[in-house]
Amino acid sequence: MTGKRLIDLTLTFDERMDGVSFENTRVLERDGWNARTLHIYGHSGTHMDAPLHFGVNSQTIDDFEPSEFIGHAHILRLPVQEDSYLISVSDLESVKDQISPGDSLLIQTGWSAFVWEERYRKGLPRISEQLAHWIVDKGVKMLGVEPPSVADVNNLDEVTRVHQILMEGGVIIIEGLTNIDKIQGETCTLFAFPLKIKDGDGAPARVIAIEDE
Repeated sequence: MTGKRLIDLTLTFDERMDGVSFENTRVLERDGWNARTLHIYGHSGTHMDAPLHFGVNSQTIDDFEPSEFIGHAHILRLPVQEDSYLISVSDLESVKDQISPGDSLLIQTGWSAFVWEERYRKGLPRISEQLAHWIVDKGVKMLGVEPPSVADVNNLDEVTRVHQILMEGGVIIIEGLTNIDKIQGETCTLFAFPLKIKDGDGAPARVIAIEDE
């Protein structure tokens, strides 16, 4: 794509991730080709959630149309150092007046740097309920974050409520992103395609940002 930069926002699947393991089922010397069986929890690594995940409705990941996974996205630069930081509407000053209905939002916290550390899951920055409602009211199409969840995975009430607010409002949730800092501008075209899994409550996704050179 002449004149375009492509930035891969996807974590590489690795057996160090919870819920990920690989099994060698064919080897070149014995079988004539190499092949592995992949055992992947549907919400490991970079992935997308479907409303079924939190019982919002019966919509599954294979129900979405491909056009729903492409959009104009704004990048919020919000480096986070402290654990369990609660992201609120006041943190969006740099972008909140730029977002129009149908736009998407990527939040760059730098949290993907901790992917192999315990704090990646236990101390993740979270979307507040206030912000979740604001995102819905703004008509945001896709919300992408670096942590493995938009809310505290160790607090069932919080993680359920925030997911339900967003999903009830039609927001597509993308979690486990990386490399958002490599997007040079303040906006990009976002492509986020999950595996098409029948009746899937979620799925691993390949997520790409495209911007002009």
